[in-house]
Amino acid sequence: MTPAKLRVKADGSLRRLAEGRVLLGGSPLSVMRLTARGARLLDEWLGGAPVSDVPAHRRLVRVLTDRGAVHPVREGTSRTARDVTVVVPVRDDAEGLARLLPRLTGVARTVVVDDGSAVPVPGAAVRHESARGPAAARNAGWRLARTEFVLFCDADVVPEDGWLEPLLRHMEDADVAAVAPRVLSVPGAGALARYEEDRPSLDLGGCPAPVRPGSRVSYVPAAALLVRTSALRRHGGFDEGMRFGEDVDLVWRMAGAGDRVRYEAEAVVRHRPRPDWTAWVRQRFGYGTSAAPLALRHGRAVAPVRMSPWTALSWAAVAAGRPWAGAAVAGVTASLLPRKLAGSGVPADEALRLALLGHLGGGRVLADAVTRAWWPVAVPVLAASRPGRLLLTAAFARHVDEWRRVRPRTGLPRWCLIRIADDAAYGAGVWWGALRHRTVAPLLPDLADWPPRAGRAAAGRHEDCSVGSA
Repeated sequence: MTPAKLRVKADGSLRRLAEGRVLLGGSPLSVMRLTARGARLLDEWLGGAPVSDVPAHRRLVRVLTDRGAVHPVREGTSRTARDVTVVVPVRDDAEGLARLLPRLTGVARTVVVDDGSAVPVPGAAVRHESARGPAAARNAGWRLARTEFVLFCDADVVPEDGWLEPLLRHMEDADVAAVAPRVLSVPGAGALARYEEDRPSLDLGGCPAPVRPGSRVSYVPAAALLVRTSALRRHGGFDEGMRFGEDVDLVWRMAGAGDRVRYEAEAVVRHRPRPDWTAWVRQRFGYGTSAAPLALRHGRAVAPVRMSPWTALSWAAVAAGRPWAGAAVAGVTASLLPRKLAGSGVPADEALRLALLGHLGGGRVLADAVTRAWWPVAVPVLAASRPGRLLLTAAFARHVDEWRRVRPRTGLPRWCLIRIADDAAYGAGVWWGALRHRTVAPLLPDLADWPPRAGRAAAGRHEDCSVGSA
């Protein structure tokens, strides 16, 4: 099958100013200035015209897609399921395996790896006599692959119809090393199943995105992940020393080496939630323990807070009972951004709006950290003062706002209690992992100039597009 021509579509965040020559959008938020020719090309592409094979045109699309301003669209692919080996790691989940395997039709081979199940899995290609963890199981499976692509698929997921082709379309781009689908929850009865269906733990949203630290989609799970076999060989597969977070580590190593990783929300799999509250809390705690080993390997990519020092200072003043001082810091620093972006063609009122929204967004990020990664220290400290209690109230109130937006079947009081427990279990795991690895790295904020200054974006430049960050 001949692959469809490459087209692009705009990200939902994209705004065009100055007659289309200045772009605002992507993740992290970037300012992109196009030449007149670049603006005309983008007009044509967003109008539905295919991207030609002219190298300069392809390079411009690469800059825009890497920044998340636009996304690649193909209506077909020359790749088929016969180019794929599926690797299924499983431990004591015969029922899940029985549900999954009939959905994996047409692939070149399905490799089941039994990771120490109490009752051996019939027909498993590999069996570990004792559990060695998902990283070792996946590594044992992909090393048997003789196809161009390996699809990792956990036994507790159920793919929806037509899920594989949207992933394979991205593999028409030779620079794409991996692509992941959207992971929703299997519908079910009971409070836990309803909560997971309304707020799936592995759901990264309904919009496509490039995957890299610091972006809107900073990681993807290996519960379902399509990877080039050559990329697995190049990066050595999963780190078998990691019990949790091994998939995040692999994705970040790929991104750090310049490989492209994509998230494709059009492809959907369903993930089965944990069977009871104890298992659910244990899962969230386990996720949190991965922060420390990830921080030791990837540094600031794991930071629970990323913002400018000025945003942090303004909110620190509010927490200290000096709201007017905090507002003054926010106002003064916001007034400086229009001057910074004047040369990029961003109007002063737009720059001021971005700056103020950035400060408000920083408050949301801090609220997440206070009630999640930092809660064992932050909650008692803030609760000791009246300004702190007000901030805690505002931090927990975001669960009410989320309930209002999601409109879940779970009632508001129960929703808030589950959300608090969700964050608390994860945060406890972060602290346990930090103590175990004797590091504070996963607890430290990243207060560098965030997002990076325009001068640091030279790697993204193109003859028709200069890139900076707002």
